Amino acid sequence: MSDKSFLPGAQCITKTDHTKPKPKELAFHKGDLVTIVSTCQEKGWYYAHHDGSGMEGLIWSGAVRERPPIKVDAKLSVMPWFHGAITGVQAVQQLQPKENGLFLVRESVRHPGDYVLCVCFKDEVTHYRISNQGGKLNIDLTQNFNNLMDMIEYYSAHQGVLTTRLIKPKCKQGMISAEQKLAKAGWLLNFQNLTLGKKIGEGEFGDVLQGEYMGRPVAIKNIKCDMTAQNFLSETATMTKLQHKNLVNLLGVILKNGLLLVMELMSKGNLVNYLRSRGRSMVPPYQLLIFSMDIVQGMEYLELKRLVHRDLAARNILVSEKGEAKISDFGLSKPQLQQDDLSRLPIKWTAPEALQNYKFSSRSDVWSFGVLLWEVYSYGRAPYPKMSVREVIEAVKKGYRMEAPENCPPMIYSIMKSCWEADPGKRPTFKKLKEKLETMMGD
Repeated sequence: MSDKSFLPGAQCITKTDHTKPKPKELAFHKGDLVTIVSTCQEKGWYYAHHDGSGMEGLIWSGAVRERPPIKVDAKLSVMPWFHGAITGVQAVQQLQPKENGLFLVRESVRHPGDYVLCVCFKDEVTHYRISNQGGKLNIDLTQNFNNLMDMIEYYSAHQGVLTTRLIKPKCKQGMISAEQKLAKAGWLLNFQNLTLGKKIGEGEFGDVLQGEYMGRPVAIKNIKCDMTAQNFLSETATMTKLQHKNLVNLLGVILKNGLLLVMELMSKGNLVNYLRSRGRSMVPPYQLLIFSMDIVQGMEYLELKRLVHRDLAARNILVSEKGEAKISDFGLSKPQLQQDDLSRLPIKWTAPEALQNYKFSSRSDVWSFGVLLWEVYSYGRAPYPKMSVREVIEAVKKGYRMEAPENCPPMIYSIMKSCWEADPGKRPTFKKLKEKLETMMGD
């Protein structure tokens, strides 16, 4: 029996079939997704929930394995059936040999901005123009869709105005279905087990909703745009590689209404609003130190993984029901850094070398952590008060550094200033920052 231990809430893949369970045991097939509910007194046994059947029962550790991380490359696609700018003749050539329900989607040559759905039926290929009107897609004006993924999903279940229901996608040469890869690795969740609730946030790329997955409170990032969903595969892949108590945990992905990222719910919101709404009377100084330690532990983990966050700020720190601070928003986390548009960078949190030369590293994250510490100890105030972005850039370049927030411990302000060294090499690592905070917590 495996001595591998799993924490409650861990999602695992079954390694074998177990179709004739004993009383109280869980039945499953090889490759099923199960969620560990709790540990049992008997070593190596767990009480688990089957994500497909909804049944619960006992399972032994040797029957399950951790979900492997997803490796994303240019060939992985949420729309492998999309062939881009090809002609109708080329589409027919692709749809060989003809099978009922074989289909692909291409860009319209005659109507730029529109698409064409090409479907085989009875040895013929029918080309359906998909009109794009005000961001809504339709074939016959009776059924509107937010994106191509929604449309393909609908016509895969309903024939509607088509000659046949969509049965088999014709993937573009070299493309790999993200849906199949996510399912095989155990990261594709069942939409039937998800309950959508109210909107709790709004980001640049879509809404964040509250909900439940199999009774567990979750947050759902809803990315509806086809191309944005494709781009977010890299964020998804990054999150599947990361498991730490101070990082917001990804539970899985659903391809429905675009791309749904299902994450643990952080019920007390982001750290800025948490501190502003409660203030000094409700959040004692020692709690600020605990928050700071939570954040630095999560960042030390990213540092070890050689991942750079690039948008570390109190607004991207979320607080759990238990009061734990966790780092969120890995949309900018990249193992290989590329030049970015300066206008999209969080200027007041970004290190000088990143602003000037696009040099992002764990040391530029350390600079941002110094600004975040200032936010924490000022109880959520905006950094560089009363200064414009342009004024901040010029002042920092000349050596200006913020004064300590009111009643900030001298040791904390000393840590902030060490994070704001102009030379990145002189800034402490997150490991060193953790040691300094540990010393303070022990005093």
